[in-house]
Amino acid sequence: MPAPAQSLPEASRFRPFETLLDRDSALAVLREAVAGAGDGELFLERRRSESLVLDDGRIRNATYDAAEGFGLRAVRGDVAGYAHSTQVTESALRRAAATARLAVGAGGGTLAEAPVGTNRHLYGDFDPITDASFAAKLETLRAIDDFVRALDGRVVQVTASLAASLQEVAILRPEGGLTTDIRPMARISIAVIVERDGRRESGHYGGGGRIGLHGLMEADHWRPIAREALRVALVNLDAVPAPAGMMDVVLGPGWPGILLHEAVGHGLEGDFNRKKTSAFAGLMGQQVASRGVTVLDDGTIPDRRGSITVDDEGTPSARNVLIEDGVLVGYMQDRQNARLMGVSATGNGRRESYAHAPMPRMTNTYMLGGTDDPADLVSGMKDGIWAVGFGGGQVDITSGKFVFSCTEAYRVRNGQIGEPVQGATLIGDGPTSLRNVRGIGNDMALDPGIGNCGKAGQWVPVGVGQPSLLIGGLTVGGVA
Repeated sequence: MPAPAQSLPEASRFRPFETLLDRDSALAVLREAVAGAGDGELFLERRRSESLVLDDGRIRNATYDAAEGFGLRAVRGDVAGYAHSTQVTESALRRAAATARLAVGAGGGTLAEAPVGTNRHLYGDFDPITDASFAAKLETLRAIDDFVRALDGRVVQVTASLAASLQEVAILRPEGGLTTDIRPMARISIAVIVERDGRRESGHYGGGGRIGLHGLMEADHWRPIAREALRVALVNLDAVPAPAGMMDVVLGPGWPGILLHEAVGHGLEGDFNRKKTSAFAGLMGQQVASRGVTVLDDGTIPDRRGSITVDDEGTPSARNVLIEDGVLVGYMQDRQNARLMGVSATGNGRRESYAHAPMPRMTNTYMLGGTDDPADLVSGMKDGIWAVGFGGGQVDITSGKFVFSCTEAYRVRNGQIGEPVQGATLIGDGPTSLRNVRGIGNDMALDPGIGNCGKAGQWVPVGVGQPSLLIGGLTVGGVA
């Protein structure tokens, strides 16, 4: 097994102003691009990623990708000009500056204040891809396949994957400040298909974060993940068609917070509220949820998948309270929307890569725990669903309406947990669901580190979390 991750050697770090561009010249071009515009930045990035997938004992996919480039942005009011290039040269930079300048035009704006600095480091400065050799990674995946098959004779397919990436960024601002960040990421994923009497069902589990591969590849770490994936598959093998109708639902802790992320989190991003396209627009200071409901977006949790030391504009991440005891108290902001709304940036300006402009995005979004015993929330239901695992979902930001599919759920009658159900979907809307929270468990947990969030065609890693929640009056769509 490889040794724990080591810091990147100084000589191998991304230093674009030592190897690709003259910093003074780049700063002069940037200043020309944002003169009178008010704000902007030069974002430079180098990214490497590797993924290895073993399916039924064979390598199904082995990829390695490397990318490098810059994006230059000029912002004036609610207009932004953005241009990017894979060629990190002064001539490419000048062309990008001219393009960005055309979008914002001439103006007499005052340059926005620079973000505050930070000496905080939320994760290590290492390359997780080099944590282990290709042979060691493959050996681990084969060991996972053998282990799962030995656990149960009903296993007919095992898919295991290891993925790691390293993103290095440098953000040059018009006032001359330079912010850098080294962002590692690693993840393990195991999916299992079981069969009995011609019926096949699947289960999946995984996790990771801004950590190295070393710990993920330890047998003591991946064996519980493998058992959990198998357990979910076997539960679904006994599942009956889900009922349909209006009923109470208890959501489990941790990953079910993805419903909170979609149904509520997106609606609390600053751009949707500035444009008044969010169901929460204009409700600042008002009661939008049941008492006891407190929702945060926190990019400062060490090593978490959604955490960032600084966002992609150079603003340090923060622990932002969005809803406090049911009252809406804050939105997530990037620099542009914050200025337009007359508030401070919250460290939520994120982008997928140098080829994308930043926008308000979530980091780790979760609800704080309450005082209720989770078992009491379930035992208090007369007729409902206990939803433990979730798959995909979608939400309409304007109305807040959502649809989510359950990957593990159980019927509850008279407080007793009954048979597992399959094909269950939860249908509702974020604002109404928040007001119908009737119980908040004392078991708050974060997800294991598996989330990605899409918005406007951009994907970024995120985290979610919540305690067990009793929500009254959700529509359950079933197949029964």
